[in-house]
Amino acid sequence: MTRTDASADPRPVLVTGGAGFIGSNLADRLAADGHRVIVYDALSRPGVERNLAWLQARHGDRITHVHADIRDAARMAEAAGQAKVVFHLAAQVAVTTSMVEPALDMTINLIGTMNLLEALRAKGDGTPLVFASTNKVYGDLADLDFALEGEAYKPTDAQVRAHGIGEARPLDFHTPYGCSKGAADQYVLDYARSFGVPTCVLRMSCIYGQRQMGTEDQGWVAHFLIRALKGQGITLYGDGCQVRDILDVSNAVEAYVAAWQRIEEVSGRVFNLGGGPANAVSLRQLLDFVGRILDRPVEIAYSDWRAGDQRYFVADTRAAEQALGLSPKVDWQDGVTRLAQWLAAEGGINLPIGQPLAKSA
Repeated sequence: MTRTDASADPRPVLVTGGAGFIGSNLADRLAADGHRVIVYDALSRPGVERNLAWLQARHGDRITHVHADIRDAARMAEAAGQAKVVFHLAAQVAVTTSMVEPALDMTINLIGTMNLLEALRAKGDGTPLVFASTNKVYGDLADLDFALEGEAYKPTDAQVRAHGIGEARPLDFHTPYGCSKGAADQYVLDYARSFGVPTCVLRMSCIYGQRQMGTEDQGWVAHFLIRALKGQGITLYGDGCQVRDILDVSNAVEAYVAAWQRIEEVSGRVFNLGGGPANAVSLRQLLDFVGRILDRPVEIAYSDWRAGDQRYFVADTRAAEQALGLSPKVDWQDGVTRLAQWLAAEGGINLPIGQPLAKSA
């Protein structure tokens, strides 16, 4: 039996932020695999209570909700004490919020993570921790040169253009959010080195998919679709030629489960997790595709660049694919079309989608 075989260990899995977008998809996968899941979530983000209700309706008593904040060290330790593995996704997730309330951002992302690490260190039984980090730990990549090609920035460095940004890239924390997540990222790695807590860090690029409650501050793919479906305009910060590698949430969930499955081999390691070069798209290119889905153009306005915004980030995913044995990634156009259909169904909106859309060049 493998580590992730539910019959091998009856203890529950702990998912912090388990009612959020990625967390609820991960909890769904784990419960479907037969695991009991503790969803540790303060339900502070609007709409996530619907994700929790969806999980409970699908999986019944396999889902236990702990309504608590990760800054509550006692509640955190109590939940961690029951768990056979912890997936830590609870966080303050918006760069914009961190610029307004940096102390709040720090206490949630860094002190909350420290509470969890200390609980696992005190527990002392080798309970693994898989941590959701971010590509923002690499800063704005200002030392790299980019060329504007059509409606997208592309790196002039041939290796970066071919493969993306690898884990060997020096860390360069920008914005309070980058600092808080980056510091937590480093603590998680060091607890494996200093205290033998089995940990793995996944530095995520832009994840999208069903159950994403996208806003202007976070979850931009779903935000663009939600606004466009309602016939509302979208504001792009900067010139809209920023490029991101977007990854369907099903692929992200697979990576989290694989990191647990292979924790003995990957403990203390970090992996960049994103769509890779094949799923790299600029904001303008994605909005053009959304217009094709809706059979009408999307109204776009422009505003100033945001602090710490990267003109380009594409993850080099080769290390993660090799170490974690990951499946091929969902093509971004297929995934975005499916997300549009799900959001439309959730909102009672009819979409003019019949046959699958032809692929963009």
